[in-house]
Amino acid sequence: MSIHPSSDVQSKQIGEGTRVWQYVVILPGAVIGRDGNICSHCFIENKVVVGDRVTVKCGVQLWDGVTLEDDVFVGPNATFTNDREPRSRNAAATLLPTLVKKGASIGANATILPGLTIGEGAMVGAGAVVTKDVPPRTLVVGNPARIVRAL
Repeated sequence: MSIHPSSDVQSKQIGEGTRVWQYVVILPGAVIGRDGNICSHCFIENKVVVGDRVTVKCGVQLWDGVTLEDDVFVGPNATFTNDREPRSRNAAATLLPTLVKKGASIGANATILPGLTIGEGAMVGAGAVVTKDVPPRTLVVGNPARIVRAL
């Protein structure tokens, strides 16, 4: 495991061979797998699970309830959300889990709404806004994201 000295890594559950780059914050409850790559300027909240061999590019925030299975790629500045009706200081908020299945890829600047599943081997195109589940091995693009072909 390699952690850049400018990062604030509070979790003790980070797998062997994972690299954490500059200005990353990982809260104590997060679980990060082996041989991953967490690039600079990322934030990973407590109730997050990141599998083995996952790449999270610069500027990504993983909020409570996000699970990235093994071999997932998350492009720069991709956005995950976990609250369908966000309000400031809402203690009663219902946070919805998001699951990105094994081998899926999320393109740069894509937005993933809460409570969704991105299927195994699926690909979300750059800038897409995902408003519903993505089937396995499909490519989705656009706003709202729509299937354009099988992979």
